[in-house]
Amino acid sequence: MKLLLLQGPNLNLLGVKSFESNDTLTLDKLNRSIKKYLHMKDIELKILQTHKTYQAINFIQRNRNWADGLIIIPTSWAKYEWTILETIQLTKIKTVQVKFDHPYSFSDPNDKSIFDSVVDETFVELPIEACHHAFDYFLK
Repeated sequence: MKLLLLQGPNLNLLGVKSFESNDTLTLDKLNRSIKKYLHMKDIELKILQTHKTYQAINFIQRNRNWADGLIIIPTSWAKYEWTILETIQLTKIKTVQVKFDHPYSFSDPNDKSIFDSVVDETFVELPIEACHHAFDYFLK
């Protein structure tokens, strides 16, 4: 199985959020945890973290025929990034959404996301658990 992981704006500052709760989780540690978790599973993974909408759109469009699915951690895109939503709709790529629960949330994880209408599932948990469960969703 081939999956895309699209990490939205400010996720590179995950370490700042975790420091606020006396933890040391960084984006690099999260990505290493994901790769370790997937090591013995039959998944090929491409990861992109970006603040730039056009890079996210290019990532989805260029990989639409390669990928079996998309995991998106939208952060602030969940409120306003209609062009990414439209790209997901047009490519018809199976998508799940990950939102981080408190204290790692970048906004209220219970807030409605514009992606709710196109995702098959939303995982709201602590970062590592939410990401692992998102990958498990595609493996079932």
